[in-house]
Amino acid sequence: MIIEQSEQVMREVKKVFIGKDEIIEKVLMTIYAGGHILLEDAPGVGKTSLALGFSRALGISYKRIQFTPDTMPSDITGFSIYNKNTGDLEYKPGAANCHLLLGDEINRTSPKTQSALLEVMEEGSVTVDGITHVLPKPFICIATQNHYGSVGTQALPESQLDRFMVRLSIGYPGRDSQVEILKKRRGIGDMDKVQAKMNEDDIKEIQGYLYSITITDEIFYYITDLCEATRHSQMVELGVSPRGVQALTQLVRARAVLKERDYVIPEDVQAVFIDVCAHRLVMKPQAKIEGITAVDVLTNILKEVKAPLLRG
Repeated sequence: MIIEQSEQVMREVKKVFIGKDEIIEKVLMTIYAGGHILLEDAPGVGKTSLALGFSRALGISYKRIQFTPDTMPSDITGFSIYNKNTGDLEYKPGAANCHLLLGDEINRTSPKTQSALLEVMEEGSVTVDGITHVLPKPFICIATQNHYGSVGTQALPESQLDRFMVRLSIGYPGRDSQVEILKKRRGIGDMDKVQAKMNEDDIKEIQGYLYSITITDEIFYYITDLCEATRHSQMVELGVSPRGVQALTQLVRARAVLKERDYVIPEDVQAVFIDVCAHRLVMKPQAKIEGITAVDVLTNILKEVKAPLLRG
């Protein structure tokens, strides 16, 4: 049932997001794992279409906020306003009051506004005037940032980056995919073709089901050893945090589900290790001088750390 629903959702998203099936699969895995997604790429590659397509295919509420230098924390969390009829403060929800929040160009806004996402992403709630308001469940944040052009941008601090389960790069479409996009694109009405194949209850049920996926001790140690290796790398100032280890563990469960298994294998870990960990590493100045990236370090770690052998 899960596989059938998942395939239907991915087919619907492909109506508006063409040629990047692996990205669609990884976003769906992250949603199942209860995580948040950071899309870092060039402008115009379909980041917004991807997020909106998923909101429609999953049958969940969606809001988009365009981050700018004057965006306020209250735009995300909401605010209280005096109601003269009742004499009380009345809460007005912000953009985060939805199932799927698209934060466009998150690095274009101030650190104060960026930090307003911390409680939202981690706790699934907002606190305004001392009162906590619980957000709809599931709550998914898909944030985008362009890595080209640094004028007027504020780099996300490590504590904020660590809240994202994965960082994905869409990349440009291939030649055939670009032609297909040109043939199919009809304008703003394209999104109307995407039909809901799930609802919020289905997503919550799958998120709960993940905990029944079997992970052997050998796989747990493999995950731990991979992440531990990032902390001892000579090129890394700050390695993968315990939160990152948990995120990796949860995402490999989601991958196992999409691969029609009720157990995790080393290939699941290897397939998502870089997506989960690259944005969590803080590289030393020496690495930057030598042109060594976080992806380079993680790729070497995958080669050096021996994967466990599955017992029959």
